[in-house]
Amino acid sequence: MTEPMSPGALYRLMTFLSPAFPVGAFTYSHGLEQVIEQGMVTDRVELEHWLQDVLRHGAGRTDAILLAETHRGFTADGGTGIQDLRELGLALQPSKERRLETAAQGTAFIRTVEKGWQPEADGPASLFGDLTGADRDDWPYPVAVGLACAAHAIPLVPAITSFLQAFAANLVSAAIRAVPLGQNDGQLVVAGLETAVFEVAEEALLSGLDDLGSSTFLADIASMAHETQYSRLFRS
Repeated sequence: MTEPMSPGALYRLMTFLSPAFPVGAFTYSHGLEQVIEQGMVTDRVELEHWLQDVLRHGAGRTDAILLAETHRGFTADGGTGIQDLRELGLALQPSKERRLETAAQGTAFIRTVEKGWQPEADGPASLFGDLTGADRDDWPYPVAVGLACAAHAIPLVPAITSFLQAFAANLVSAAIRAVPLGQNDGQLVVAGLETAVFEVAEEALLSGLDDLGSSTFLADIASMAHETQYSRLFRS
């Protein structure tokens, strides 16, 4: 938990998970728009409860484990297991829109890193080009982030923590637009999720592929129902 982080690694991590990084995160609500339409999330308290569950028992936890496994496996087996993790990350998606959400962001993330943030081509980082350049298929977002963070020597703990914070903050941003919710209430939700983010990150560090799984059935159903929602702002 105390692995040192260089200023360069911190700079890259902040860049990769910034809202300005071109993955289109702002266009996805993870089914939240449908939940708001149904009247299940109408204020700050309900939003925080919903996101706590998504983080602890849903995609937050699952994605954190996938990111950790990708990061750890990058050099452990010469990168041979990364493609399996990529396929697993796509197969775990419970709906068409959730698959789009992870695949579109992950693929855009990988392509942007390839074009502007290539790691130095020596040592383990040289594997990055072998794993991405020759394969144009879809990449699930947590696997893409885990791969890039490992290639750039970004330590695992801050990588997972930042990924979860960015995921939560993006959903809060969606709620600010869709509920609608005030900016100050949005920040109160982000602050209220801090403990959950830390605890899910710690759990992911101690977990493996056998621990994958979720129990957020209402969120999964909402993502399916969103496919036919008449009026909507978001792609998921």
